[in-house]
Amino acid sequence: MSRSLTIARPDDWHLHLRDGAMLEAVLPETARHFARAIVMPNLVPPVVSGADAAAYRDRILAALPEGMAFEPLMTLYLTEDTDPEDVAAAHASGLIKAVKLYPAGATTNSASGVSDFNNVRATLEKMAEIGLPLCVHGEVTDREIDIFDREAVFIDRVLDPIRRATPGLRVVMEHITTRNGADYVMANETDLGATITVQHLILDRNDMLVGGMRPHYYCLPILKRGEHRAALLAAATSGDTRFFLGTDSAPHPTHAKESECCSAGCFTAPNALSILAQTFEEAGALDKLQGFTSLHGPAFYRMPVNSDTITLRKSETATRFPAKIDAGDHTVTVFDPGFPVFWDVT
Repeated sequence: MSRSLTIARPDDWHLHLRDGAMLEAVLPETARHFARAIVMPNLVPPVVSGADAAAYRDRILAALPEGMAFEPLMTLYLTEDTDPEDVAAAHASGLIKAVKLYPAGATTNSASGVSDFNNVRATLEKMAEIGLPLCVHGEVTDREIDIFDREAVFIDRVLDPIRRATPGLRVVMEHITTRNGADYVMANETDLGATITVQHLILDRNDMLVGGMRPHYYCLPILKRGEHRAALLAAATSGDTRFFLGTDSAPHPTHAKESECCSAGCFTAPNALSILAQTFEEAGALDKLQGFTSLHGPAFYRMPVNSDTITLRKSETATRFPAKIDAGDHTVTVFDPGFPVFWDVT
């Protein structure tokens, strides 16, 4: 017996598209299901100005296959040299929808990130003034802080002081991974939202490490204990409008993932919605899926909900997803949740 669910077409509020051949390969996987996406600016070199963002947007649209409808929502990479007036102008023109904060060294291509937060105060104040959201990669990078504790320490040492010092600053805590992150969002009623990824809803660090290291589950922020995964699932399925989907789908060549020092990121764009339908159904919260994927994000970003819809259908046989996709001279391995999925987008 089949079962179907029709929802407003989703958006992805945290996405990596890369550039060049990789962009051309992975963009259709997102555009097939998602109407819009907040596009990460951590290219090499990074997208730091309005002119950079306009040029990157043009490359994305040029790579979009004919007949596909997709709107890239552009962001700027916050550096200690960011010009607040350039940010304001790019926002006023409708070009950018957010600015991204990477603590220096936190993740892939984050070397240009912020080391001294006093040096970005003028930009943050301008963003608060104009209502432009700050998307935060929420980890400290101090070597003495255990990698599993870096999100919780970031909230206490960096995020909370920034928000207290900048009233009215609208913040998205991207890819939260801990109960600490979920609790912080729920304790703050205004100007704060959080995205949650597919992998952090369904996996914990045992899935990545027990019985051997699984490089395709390695991402940053890293998977945490099962109790944190459970807290994220409770938040995502609660109907709380402050939580919404950001896949953080992050393609890397397969050889870079399956290496001695593997790249961080999970390529979930092809099957994110199918896995979420399975996960929400098993949690008894399928009625909350549309809010998480299609309603809460637009509400936070003050954008309209998409008028078109998609239909998810469940069948008795497990859905087959491609193991890899071609990307120029390389392949990208598609995320495998580790369990059968019976839902697909039709």
